[in-house]
Amino acid sequence: MDDLRAAAASAEDARILDALRAGDEKAFLALVQSLNGPMLRVASLYVSSRGVAEEVVQEAWVGVLSGLPRFEGRSSLRRWIFGILANCAKSRGVREARSTPFSDMGPRDDEDEPAVDPSRFLPPDHPRWPGHWSAPPTAWAEEQVLNKESLAVVEAAIAQLPMNQREVITLRDVLGWNSAEVCESLGLSEGNQRVLLHRARSKVRGVLEKHFGAGGGR
Repeated sequence: MDDLRAAAASAEDARILDALRAGDEKAFLALVQSLNGPMLRVASLYVSSRGVAEEVVQEAWVGVLSGLPRFEGRSSLRRWIFGILANCAKSRGVREARSTPFSDMGPRDDEDEPAVDPSRFLPPDHPRWPGHWSAPPTAWAEEQVLNKESLAVVEAAIAQLPMNQREVITLRDVLGWNSAEVCESLGLSEGNQRVLLHRARSKVRGVLEKHFGAGGGR
């Protein structure tokens, strides 16, 4: 089944590429419409505002058009486009950072910080359950998680994550990329990607627990 999907995706990429290289404006507009939203989300990971993210996306599309003659199909068309986007966004983010006071920069990476608050576990010397959950995660009704207020809480929590965690959780859980695509796009090993995703999900879940515990999402 996976081979069939891959073959279908490859055939679709070839069809789109042929149309783009032939100057088919409708094919290009259809591609822009299908990818512009996800591209804007990815660009927003690296720059300070939606307006700047929109500029980055436009710059990326220019790069896509100019790079079409050189695209050899070693990756999927989508992955190639997002690679161009990431390069544009990172370059713009670096330029912005040079003019941003250190105190205004986002959260730093925290590789040594535990993914889950240690207070959630029983102490190692507990007589019956050393190291087990003292307050296990709570199951939430789907309608709680999917309401607009809760989704806004999730987006705000993701925005506060360190950059590397924010990149991974956005690509995996917001845009639906698989682990191989994320690893290739961000230059991560499978193990590193898995750790970053776990940390990010744990932190977002912690924020949601506080939100629901305070009566939110009802």
